[in-house]
Amino acid sequence: MSPEPDTYTGQTVCRSSSRSPLHAFLHTETGSAAVLVAAALAALVWANTAPSAYASFWDTHLSVRFGTYGISLGLRDWVNSGLMTLFFFVVGLEARREFDMGELRERKRLAMPLVAGLSGMIVPIALYLAINAGHGSEQGWGAAMSTDTAFALGALAVVGRGMPPGLRVFILLLTVVDDFLALGVIAFAYSDRITAPALAVAIAGLALVLLVRRLGVRHGSVYALLGVVAWVALLESGVDPVVLGLALGLLTYAYPASRVDLEHASGLFRLFREQPTPELERYVHAGIASAISPNDRLQRIYHPWTGYVVVPLFALANAGIEISGGQLTRAFTSPVTLGILIAYVLGKPLGIVGSSALATLASRGRLRLPVGWGAATAGGALCGFGFTVSLLIATLAFHGARLDEAKIGILATLLCSFLAARLVTATISLLPPPARLRVLLGKAETIVDLAVPVDPDRDHIRGPHQAPVTVVEYGDYECPYCGQAEPVVRELLAESGDVRYVWRHLPLTDVHIHAQLAAEASEAAARQGRFWDMHDLLLTHQEALRIEDLYAHAAAIGLDTERFERDMRAHTGAARIAENVDSADLSSVAGTPTFFINGRRHHGAYDLTSLTNAVRAARERASVTT
Repeated sequence: MSPEPDTYTGQTVCRSSSRSPLHAFLHTETGSAAVLVAAALAALVWANTAPSAYASFWDTHLSVRFGTYGISLGLRDWVNSGLMTLFFFVVGLEARREFDMGELRERKRLAMPLVAGLSGMIVPIALYLAINAGHGSEQGWGAAMSTDTAFALGALAVVGRGMPPGLRVFILLLTVVDDFLALGVIAFAYSDRITAPALAVAIAGLALVLLVRRLGVRHGSVYALLGVVAWVALLESGVDPVVLGLALGLLTYAYPASRVDLEHASGLFRLFREQPTPELERYVHAGIASAISPNDRLQRIYHPWTGYVVVPLFALANAGIEISGGQLTRAFTSPVTLGILIAYVLGKPLGIVGSSALATLASRGRLRLPVGWGAATAGGALCGFGFTVSLLIATLAFHGARLDEAKIGILATLLCSFLAARLVTATISLLPPPARLRVLLGKAETIVDLAVPVDPDRDHIRGPHQAPVTVVEYGDYECPYCGQAEPVVRELLAESGDVRYVWRHLPLTDVHIHAQLAAEASEAAARQGRFWDMHDLLLTHQEALRIEDLYAHAAAIGLDTERFERDMRAHTGAARIAENVDSADLSSVAGTPTFFINGRRHHGAYDLTSLTNAVRAARERASVTT
């Protein structure tokens, strides 16, 4: 079945989506912000229309017993200590993925988010303690430090039009640092008296997780059982068990699906097609699953649940407070409310931007933000959204009236930080275009995903060789999606005179039996100076790639057919094709078409609008850094 002409998202690869895990993560975080807002509003309405029903419902105890041993917690505690463990597990998964495959795979890029994230917590804490000194409410400092990822990214989608794509990743890295340090604070500053034997059991459970991972065990039930044992032990030890989620997430490897693994998966599927037995089905399922990293599989399963169910449930259980005019008056004269509000709205951007500037100066420019100072200021304001972790710590630090004051301060950060971010972005939009680009993009080097740089002496290049923007496509002449992308590429080149286009071969021979011969035909044509003529003909006649069809194509474009046939029989182009395939493996390319724009991998759709926007962003970045 041919692809729909208006989708431009397909890819020949043993995966169900062409979106990157990071793109999917950010998309879910942005979308779940609306659900989170709705849950918080529902909690406020419920608490103010039926306060006794709200309190009694969430105080209802639920017990789970196994023989003589059992756990009995209120529903709110099950949410805060149980379901939120799953939330922090997803946070740990994304942090590990960034270390293994994302921006932080170059370890030197860890320094700036770490400095900015740490300072973005220390400055708010200092402001909170300064405001609350001598009022007996100093213990609430932990509620004034951690950014809510969903709200920050959701607000960025609303106010951040025109912001560079790197700002979303930078905010995500800051929130990962936030959550990691916040869980350390919960474990050591807000846990009850520690029971050593139970803590030892929890540590032993984590050690067993490391052992079974070392032994190559891939059955999720084994890890789930060990995780439950460790969670119960932490609960009994007095340490908040949510820290377990982050630990398990950080232990879960992430790696790209290799072409070899995908070819193995294709072979297994063909074997099942020939012998569809239940035993072989289980073997094939395990083989296909092993091609994708555990980190990616677990994120795909659990991240939507945490974004759309767990965190909204947390908001519903904790955001409900009775609000009256008198209570608001008392709250906004309370050092707790003011401390939290000022810490987030003022302390967060000051800490993030100020420490980044100091780090850049101290390193003499070696450490730079991935975005410009204007975008960083907007990001600092957006990091002033405190909610999930802040509410969690507030429930551990306060009770009664002070807890309500803390909740009002936390809810107020949502409005005030949104207005602050909107003010920053509106100010940036008033700048002249050259100045606006400088403050948005900065001059930091971008991470390069393309392992083998473009070589004008070896690569096939269409367009000006000195163009500021280079689009590299790894393609397969039999891939229907490459055929779908070809007219888009042509139109892009026609509309943009400063773009050069590079084709690199990636024949997926396990699914396309004519792809290798077609690639060799294009190389044979290149030996006669007619690569692009053959290239265009192959992609527009993908149904005609048998050897006799290739000879006919050679005659149609006026090649010396005898020479062409000799080159085809000698496989003269095979070595260059193998070079392209090796370069694809080095860049973790597993499917076609895969695009790189100025060395950065392009994720998502490859319709004209998407590619044009990506090229425009690359052109703007090039104009600032040159």
